Amino acid sequence: MTTTTSNNISFAETLPALFTAQFGNAGWPGRKAALDRFQALGGIPTVKVEDWKYTNVVPYFKSLSIALPAAPSITQQQLEATGLLLPDTYRLVLVNGVLDQALSLLPPAAQVTVSKLSEAGKLPAYEQYFNKSKKLEEHHFAQLNTALFNDGLFIEVKAKAQVEQAIHIIHLYHNNGNLLVNPRHLWVAQEGSSAQLIESAAAVNVDGAVLVNSVTEAVVAERAQLSHYQLQTGGNKLRFINQTLVEQMGKSLYNNYTFTLSESDLVRNNLNISLDAERTETHLYGFYIAAGSQLVDNHSSVDHRMPHCESNELYRGVMMDKATGVFNGKIFVHEDAQKTNAFQQNNNLVISPEANIYTKPQLEIFADDVKCSHGTTIGQVSEDALFYLKARGIGDAEARNMLVKAFAFDVTAQVKIPAVRKQVEQIASRYLSVATNN
Repeated sequence: MTTTTSNNISFAETLPALFTAQFGNAGWPGRKAALDRFQALGGIPTVKVEDWKYTNVVPYFKSLSIALPAAPSITQQQLEATGLLLPDTYRLVLVNGVLDQALSLLPPAAQVTVSKLSEAGKLPAYEQYFNKSKKLEEHHFAQLNTALFNDGLFIEVKAKAQVEQAIHIIHLYHNNGNLLVNPRHLWVAQEGSSAQLIESAAAVNVDGAVLVNSVTEAVVAERAQLSHYQLQTGGNKLRFINQTLVEQMGKSLYNNYTFTLSESDLVRNNLNISLDAERTETHLYGFYIAAGSQLVDNHSSVDHRMPHCESNELYRGVMMDKATGVFNGKIFVHEDAQKTNAFQQNNNLVISPEANIYTKPQLEIFADDVKCSHGTTIGQVSEDALFYLKARGIGDAEARNMLVKAFAFDVTAQVKIPAVRKQVEQIASRYLSVATNN
């Protein structure tokens, strides 16, 4: 049954009827509670909500269907045509949030358990961690996802497993008309394990637009290491609201790399990290380019709850044309989190007079024996550096291109997987070459 909102009635008003038509009284029991919580939060947030002050998402929720179309038969040739495939990786392909086994190359079952989220309900890790992340209840769209999610991906890296090849998760989306998709994922790296996860997305046979409202809960157990690469390179028919919530146990390491190099007119990333035991370590890297009238919004929150923990965050952005960028990074150091070492930096280049960037790094410290710093910069290409290069015979456009790439690639240099770094830098170079040659 197809259920669709109206242009003339708000999404919040029609949602109860859509929910009943889609799910009735069946399905996971937490759905109705999440729907009630979403409504209690005010439904779709407007720009009057502080965390959405610069990001008006209301227009994107007009005439949306929440009923997924029948799964198409995606061919290997169509998958290869996306240009997303990476060498020397395992591959998990999802179509509208549902795992496609035929297109996937799964890691060894002795090391990693992979299944559809809808089939993981009896697994101990699912029962222990699903829908348990801190701050879930604070996010409007996390509650909407909990109410409406259809399926997603369950990954459990087994204790002490060292997964040598990265696991590449490819999200493919298709539709007829405008579609709201709510993928839900749970990833658990058990004690002493190590894994690398890469996410990519593409549209296949899309008529209209797809709004992807995803939630990923990740748990990094004691002494485990998890590196998470988000390669946001989807085309202009995809829009994204992503919520990633990470819980870290003692002596664990979590690395997040978020690269937004998309033609999408809306990308919102909510990244929440909770350091729940001593001697945990977190590194967050982000690079985003916005052109045309795009809006790229990164909100991060790092909760230091226990002593002797470290977090480092470096985000850089390039704003072109009439684009808008938003960065809001919060670091909370709780009273028990003595000996915390936390660093946050956001740097931005604005290379068009009509582009905008809104940046707000924040520190809230309730402990007295810590080392914390945060800062932000907004600027243009250095005229002194430009003069230096031009004085050595380098043309103006090439000199600007070199300086912007040097600014951007300080972040990509942190990438540990050569194929990922190469793909990101190639896509970024295409964007930057256009910008600096105009």
